[in-house]
Amino acid sequence: MLFPTPSLRVEDRRVLDEIEVMRYELRHQVRSIPAKWTAGLRKFLTADAVAASNSIEGFRVSTVDVADLMEGEHDVEVSEENREETLAYQRMMTYIQTLHDVEDFSYGKGLLNGLHWMLQGHRHKAGKLAGQWRKGPVYVTDTRDPSIAAYTAPDARDVPRLMAELVDWLNAADDGAHPLVRAAMAHLHLVSIHPWSDGNGRMSRSLQTLMIAREGVLAPEFSSIEAWLGRPGNTWEYYRELGARGPTYRPDQDVAGWVRFNLVAYHQQAQTVRNRLERSGRVWTILADFVDGEPFDERVVSALHDVAMSGRVRRLRYENAEGLSTQQAQRDLRDLVAARVLESVGRTRARYYTAGPRFPQRALESARTPMSLADPYPA
Repeated sequence: MLFPTPSLRVEDRRVLDEIEVMRYELRHQVRSIPAKWTAGLRKFLTADAVAASNSIEGFRVSTVDVADLMEGEHDVEVSEENREETLAYQRMMTYIQTLHDVEDFSYGKGLLNGLHWMLQGHRHKAGKLAGQWRKGPVYVTDTRDPSIAAYTAPDARDVPRLMAELVDWLNAADDGAHPLVRAAMAHLHLVSIHPWSDGNGRMSRSLQTLMIAREGVLAPEFSSIEAWLGRPGNTWEYYRELGARGPTYRPDQDVAGWVRFNLVAYHQQAQTVRNRLERSGRVWTILADFVDGEPFDERVVSALHDVAMSGRVRRLRYENAEGLSTQQAQRDLRDLVAARVLESVGRTRARYYTAGPRFPQRALESARTPMSLADPYPA
C-alpha cells in the first residue's frame, strides 16, 4: 500500500497556480535571452542541486567547487570521499537530465536500480549493495543520538512488492493529481519504502527532479528543488516533515502537510531561479559595457561574469565556455590580470582568478545584492 494523494485545499490551489505562472514565465525568459546568459546558469543550478542534496547527507562541497569538478578540474581542495560522492551524483543527475524528453520512456525496476548504481556503485560491497534492493533492515538514526532509530523502514521481504506497486503508480499517471503533486508524492513513497541499503534520500530527491523534468515545462536544470532543500533551515523542516509521518511505515495517513511543504519549496525555488536569471542578465550587461570600452575581446565577458556571480573563474571553465584553446584562454586571463581587472590566486593547475582592483564594482554589487523570498502561505 502507498500513501494516498491528498486533496488540495483552496489555498493550495492558489499557490499551485502561482507556481505555474512563474514556471511558464521562466520558460519564456530562458527562450528569449542569449544562450550564453543561460549556459552558465544551467551549470550553476546543476552544481547547486548536487552540492545541496549531498550536503543533506553530510558530504559538504561548495557549489563553486562542485562546478569546477563538473568541468573536469582535478586540483580542487576537497576530500577524496567528497570528490567521489560529488562526481557520482553529478553523473546520475546528468543522465536524469537526458531523460526529460525521451518519447518511449517508462519507469521500472531496472531504471531505478541503474540510477542507484550510478550513485552508489563506488561504495558497492557486502551489506551495502548498489543497484539492488536491500536484503536486510535499514534504519534512519537520530542525528543527535545514533543509538535511536528515528525511522524503521519496511521489512526487506516487503520491498519488492512495494516497489512493484510504486513502479505501477509511476507509470499510471491517471489519478488526476497535478504533476508537481505527483512528483512530491513519489519522493515520499520512495524515501519511506527505503528500498536500498544506502542512498535513499538522494534517490528520492532525484526521482522527484526526474518527474518534474518529464512534465516538460522547464528544462531539468531549472526544475529541481534540491538546492532549496539543502539550505540549513529548509533541511531541518524537511526532516521534521518526514518525521511527522511516524517512526514506521504507515501509508494509511493524511500527508497533506508533506504536499504543502513541497508547494512552498516549488514556489520559493522558482522565485530564486527567476531572481538569479534576472541578476545574471543585469551583470552580463554591465560587464559587456565595461569590456566594450577596454582593449579586450568581448568573449572575456563570460570569464568576468563567472567571477561576479560565483566569486572566481578557472582557466578550464573559461576555455570550455568559449571553445578556446588553452593558449588563448591563458592569454586572455593573463591580460586581465595585467590590467588589474582580475587577480591570480594559487599556482599552475590549481590557479584561479578573482576580482581585481579594476573589476567593475557595479557588477559585483548587482551580483551580491540579496533577495527576499515571499512566503506563499502568509499568516
